[in-house]
Amino acid sequence: MKYAMAIRENLSAIQSSFQSIFKERDDEIRGALLGIVSGEHVLFLGPPGTAKTYLAYTICKSIEGGTFYYYLLTRFTTPDEIFGPLSLKALEQDEFRRNIDGYLPTAHIALLDEIFKANSSILNSLLTILNERKFHNGKNILDVPLLSVFGASNELPEEDENLEALYDRFLFRYSIDYIQDEKNFFEYLTGSSDGFTPSTTLSVQDINAIRKKAQELPVDPDVLDSILALRKELWSMDIHISDRRWKKILHVLKVAAAANGDASVNRTMLPLLQHMLWIVPDQREQIRKRILDVAVSGGIDTYQLGGEVSDFDKISRSVQYSYDPGQKLPQVVTCKNCNDTFGTVWDLISHSEKNPSHKYYTNSNWQTYNATDTLRSLGMKPNTIDHSKYKMLIREYNEILEKKNRLKQSLDSETEDLKNHLNQNIWISRRDVDEILLRYEEKIRDLYTIEEKMANIEKSIEYRHKS
Repeated sequence: MKYAMAIRENLSAIQSSFQSIFKERDDEIRGALLGIVSGEHVLFLGPPGTAKTYLAYTICKSIEGGTFYYYLLTRFTTPDEIFGPLSLKALEQDEFRRNIDGYLPTAHIALLDEIFKANSSILNSLLTILNERKFHNGKNILDVPLLSVFGASNELPEEDENLEALYDRFLFRYSIDYIQDEKNFFEYLTGSSDGFTPSTTLSVQDINAIRKKAQELPVDPDVLDSILALRKELWSMDIHISDRRWKKILHVLKVAAAANGDASVNRTMLPLLQHMLWIVPDQREQIRKRILDVAVSGGIDTYQLGGEVSDFDKISRSVQYSYDPGQKLPQVVTCKNCNDTFGTVWDLISHSEKNPSHKYYTNSNWQTYNATDTLRSLGMKPNTIDHSKYKMLIREYNEILEKKNRLKQSLDSETEDLKNHLNQNIWISRRDVDEILLRYEEKIRDLYTIEEKMANIEKSIEYRHKS
């Protein structure tokens, strides 16, 4: 346990030291570290001069004993420049083998600048290294020590460039812009990052320990439910995420929870998905808002639920019932078959629907009738619309009521847990934490409004439900 907490403290210290130098890069810093720890690749997409290369290079310094490889790709880059030159000694023996020392196959962390300039001559070997951590060197298949590759690009690949597989290998994606806040920009101008070295490091042994712990970590059921719901929503938005990415995403959540010292993957890890689900930058904000909403109360949309309540109220006011269900009977009605007594129309009709063969009588009339004739004998006149419409309305109301109760139960149960989990989560930015907590408060207010509307609806139709 102490070892796990030490790793968590190291990761938190690394993040803090980077945030003091790299302004407005909180998400990128956390994602870069998590990418390394989980063994996934990270894409920085943005214009030149946004510190993409320097961030990746200095992140490597946080890994104890890590070797770094950097190369700027062009369309004319050859395999020799990435994987190493051919061995002349091997050629003398009719063997095709490369001298890989100092090249990508021997690196722990690599930055490939202008990654989408990779041509077909290097693409297949690159994909194998990225996905399988294998390199085919002549007759030998070598295991590479690669922890993570950082890809940097000014633009996305064109659809007709056959780079979809390469793009899909980068699980974490960040669209980086120039510094926006004037205070941050001023600190950047007047500060110095030359020779920056993180104050704390993480060893490969630490990384392996986290990954081993992550394999056994359970995932909370509501996290899996949320992932399935998000997958359906993305489909409806015509955003199709490969099965491989979903599998890797779940692995990342488990690694993140393990590194955070959690006993399971809880819902506060879901905001990490915002950096792994978008395909083009225009989708980012919409996906982000939905994911942050899912992190609160399972993602029940209070705006939509409030709309359903309002629509139901309008419909209920326009429906005429066969009898006023909440109206009190002028006399007590008794069931001849089971001796049950009834004081309202709804009690009597509900009983008769469950027991259609039963007969009823009143204190003033001992003759027995069915429920409808009993009401007539009491001088109660039905409306023209059949009672079945009322039953349909009640079923619809019960569905809304069940959804509202789920929302209330979820909000009540996570009052303290949500704040504690968020504040202890080293992978979630302060911006996301504040927005999630704000969304939580908004849902609490929405719930009060919904409950007030539903109470008025029940009062207006004098609804009584007896199970």
